[in-house]
Amino acid sequence: MILADKIINERKKNGWSQEDLAEKLSVSRQAISKWESAQATPDLSKVILLAELFGVSTDYLLKDEIEPEDAAPLKETTEPGGKRVVTMEEANDYLSTQRQSARTVALGVLLCVLCPALLILLGGLAEYGGSISEGVATAVGMTALFGLVAIGVALFIVTGIRTSRFNVWHTEGFETAYGVSGMVKEKRRAHEHAYTVCLTLGIVLCILAVLPLIVAGAMGVSDRILTVFLSMMFPIIGIGVYLIVRVGVVRGSFTFLLNEIDASPETRKKNKTEETISSVYWCVAVAIYLTWSFLTNDWGRTWIVWPIAGVLFGAVTAIWRLVSGSRDEN
Repeated sequence: MILADKIINERKKNGWSQEDLAEKLSVSRQAISKWESAQATPDLSKVILLAELFGVSTDYLLKDEIEPEDAAPLKETTEPGGKRVVTMEEANDYLSTQRQSARTVALGVLLCVLCPALLILLGGLAEYGGSISEGVATAVGMTALFGLVAIGVALFIVTGIRTSRFNVWHTEGFETAYGVSGMVKEKRRAHEHAYTVCLTLGIVLCILAVLPLIVAGAMGVSDRILTVFLSMMFPIIGIGVYLIVRVGVVRGSFTFLLNEIDASPETRKKNKTEETISSVYWCVAVAIYLTWSFLTNDWGRTWIVWPIAGVLFGAVTAIWRLVSGSRDEN
């Protein structure tokens, strides 16, 4: 039986139409039709993916002398006592999910960065311009602040639920099936230009965000104009952080699938501890920022908490790694 007949046989055995199989392989229905009529032959990567979808070996598909009754089933994706084997289909599913999660997480971070902007703007207009009452400015600004934070947190929760099915890969480790590493490396190369551009632009925006505020202060503009410049700083920083987070998550998914990070139990335990420390640290930073801002109502200065927190976070992380490394040696 030739390859074309085997594709027809296995497709019908699984109850799939040509459209169904085309969707799973990310090709057109016409391509499936040509394969099944022997007008064209799928390339090697598609043959591997076909074998994984049908649960058969590539030898069975490619060797005409092997008949369906002689075909050996594909081995389970998890071997007893061994690591899970991530198939081509699972790897593509993971990368697709991470791309979607990158947008969601980056948007959530953007909203959290933007949350005080309207409060600062309206508060400044109320205090220095008189065009809006302080009560209305506070009510609208606080509603926007907590509303944006709530939406951002909701996006983080949705992302966590969406990616929870891959948690076992992080905790137990995995190996990739034949051809997966090559596919991931190819996609990473294709993403390299976008990663470099977005990362560079994001860092530049974060650095330049305070420039209008510095220039306005040096020129001695009115407090009302200075408040407008201050509120503009947050969208600029937010866009920069959005770009950095979005490409960073996608890049991280490639690195993870290629097993280019240490996935030993000891390292996973350390990473889990670092994640806990990071979560507590930033929760404390948010609490300090909000408490200071509400007690002093000086939103124009309390933003300095964030650059200081960013610098100190690097120091805290370095100290933790130094201490944990010394403890392991002992």
